[in-house]
Amino acid sequence: MNVGPVNRDEATSEFFDGTAAGQFLLRRCPDGHYSEPAVAQCTTCRAADLAFVPAAGGASLVSWTVIWPKAAAAAAEPVVLVIAEFDEGPWWWSQLIGADPAGLAVGARLALDFQAADAEHESVPVFRLAD
Repeated sequence: MNVGPVNRDEATSEFFDGTAAGQFLLRRCPDGHYSEPAVAQCTTCRAADLAFVPAAGGASLVSWTVIWPKAAAAAAEPVVLVIAEFDEGPWWWSQLIGADPAGLAVGARLALDFQAADAEHESVPVFRLAD
């Protein structure tokens, strides 16, 4: 399954500039705490002076669910949706690409990747199993 079309708006433009460059941008406060991209203040200390910084790209599998194709689409691959914890701490919900759901385990190492529905839409973060 391909990622659906995603468009940027004013609030997401800096984040999608990062994904277009192959970077997942987290928010970091002056004290060095990391937060999710969409927050207005640090989720640890409540500081409002946040900067976008690139995540290193490593993450661990926290949880997942599998969406199995309907019988009419038996040739289709299952879609694996995951909750991943970045090495910096924040969690992100996304799709896991190219993995057999039967082989997944909590704590499995994930690598960040980016995928777009087509050339007209934004690249979005997805994960693969790390080598």
